[in-house]
Amino acid sequence: MNVNSGWQLAIFDCDGVLVDSEGLTHESLVNALVELGVDLDIETAIGLFMGNSLPQSITIIEEMLGNPLPDNFFPKWRERLYEHLRAAPVEAVPGIVNVLDALEIPACVVSNGPLRKMQTTLGVTGLWQRFEGHIYSAESGLPGKPAPDLFLAAAADFNAAPNRTFVVEDTVKGVTAAVAAGMQVFGYAGAAYTDADALVTAGATVFADMSELRSLIRWVDPGEDSSPQTGPGD
Repeated sequence: MNVNSGWQLAIFDCDGVLVDSEGLTHESLVNALVELGVDLDIETAIGLFMGNSLPQSITIIEEMLGNPLPDNFFPKWRERLYEHLRAAPVEAVPGIVNVLDALEIPACVVSNGPLRKMQTTLGVTGLWQRFEGHIYSAESGLPGKPAPDLFLAAAADFNAAPNRTFVVEDTVKGVTAAVAAGMQVFGYAGAAYTDADALVTAGATVFADMSELRSLIRWVDPGEDSSPQTGPGD
């Protein structure tokens, strides 16, 4: 993948883009919510919680309950989740290893998820060593997606211009954040639960198979008259 002529940085979301973890994660969450008296199916849970930071998810659940969550709810659930991800086990998204192998520019991860979850999923799938030290989480204290702060922090650390940075996302929150950061964003819609139309509306160039990404990531100089499908705009 010859992208050295223009792109300076590749940014990947973690859940649903690098690792196929959304189904397992929301299955576990649904089971935990039942114990609180909240009955959701997995599809509804994915629609409500996918791509959220922890504070965003807490707000949604507490609105459902009508009262605050027990202090130990998320710590206890996360321990169960991490064990579930290891036991299943979670797998890499099909085709992502080939994409990463072909990259000739720096790459990092930007996620609303906790660092320990990424250590678990990326570790199980053998991807941790590719990104260790270059992982940005909403746990850092910066505002999570849909705010652009995490993306801009990553670009600054790599001395990459936002319009020479591309992002691969699978949620509207992630696409919104990348667009706000002035980055070109490619929306991965390979999973049945992904709303491809919503990703397009948010500003992404959408694709359904990781093998398609190589042809999409073709650098076009921002000074040239180009379509959003072939490179970053002005």
